[in-house]
Amino acid sequence: MRLLIATDAWHPQVNGVVRTYERLVTELTHLGLQIAVLTPGDFRTIPCPTYPEIRLALPNARVIETLFAAHHPDAVHIATEGPVGWMTRSFCIERGIPFTTSFHTRFPDYIAQRTGIPANWTWAIERAFHNAGAGMMVATRSLAAELDQRGFNRIMPWTRGVDAALFHPRQTRVFGSEPIFIYVGRVAVEKNLEAFLELDLPGRKVVVGDGPALAPLRAAFPETLFQGRVTGEALTDCYASADVFVFPSRTDTFGMVLLEAMASGLPIAAYPVTGPIDLVTNGVTGILSSDLADAARRALMLDRSVIRSMAMTYSWNAAARIFLANIETALGAAHERRRSRRLFVSMRPTRHA
Repeated sequence: MRLLIATDAWHPQVNGVVRTYERLVTELTHLGLQIAVLTPGDFRTIPCPTYPEIRLALPNARVIETLFAAHHPDAVHIATEGPVGWMTRSFCIERGIPFTTSFHTRFPDYIAQRTGIPANWTWAIERAFHNAGAGMMVATRSLAAELDQRGFNRIMPWTRGVDAALFHPRQTRVFGSEPIFIYVGRVAVEKNLEAFLELDLPGRKVVVGDGPALAPLRAAFPETLFQGRVTGEALTDCYASADVFVFPSRTDTFGMVLLEAMASGLPIAAYPVTGPIDLVTNGVTGILSSDLADAARRALMLDRSVIRSMAMTYSWNAAARIFLANIETALGAAHERRRSRRLFVSMRPTRHA
């Protein structure tokens, strides 16, 4: 199968969506697929308002036409609802090409936080974007239930994996011997980091990651250790050197960093919201509570070996196979719907003058 993936999230961005598709491409290639990826790097770009680290593609239908002509994809998957996603969606609709999508980010909530635009307006746009496809993949049951209530159609489950060989417990304490409470991820307003940084906890708080809120948070919380962007083995050392992973976000749809932390044997402290409630077994791999400080302190007592073993049930190979099965199911259903419509039209009685 030849698969085209269209995504607005790609290198040099660093986030869960980029890591997901980077690993997905690798796994699908191992399964024998030929993959082409359409990204902002294929277009002229401008900086995203309020988030200049992200580049937005400028419309150029010729780029998409050229890639389709060169790759001749059997299937098209649109990963994001940005300019690349919208251009690919329009191209497919105009030519009657069925496609699948995936829901990764609560853009309506993020846009409302940053601009004041009512979230319901953006939810309506999101719904129109995804419902035009043959199927929409989501990472968790709780998110699927929410999106179903919001009127999204043809929802398909698609979990994620974790590199258990890279993220694993090790004997290292790069931040010292005192209790270390760590956050890893984008440093942005939607991550609700103040809820973590304002907690009264023993030991020390560490934030690993970059983003538009890094400078103001560093100034507001000088007692916190801000590491900035960290990757590779240095990142695994950060996880392994901590005692609790604190995840203050209330808007994430999955949270790949939760799996990375758990694979490192790190208990989770989080709110009982979408993402954590799907990945964390309360009282076993973490503590979920509306009192985040209490959750962080109680998480110190959990068995790290059990946490590691439960994280290892998430495989990237299995995630890739689920993704591929969803593609085949969605496109098969789309072709059957088209065949049924053509049959219906052909059976309609002909009016005679």
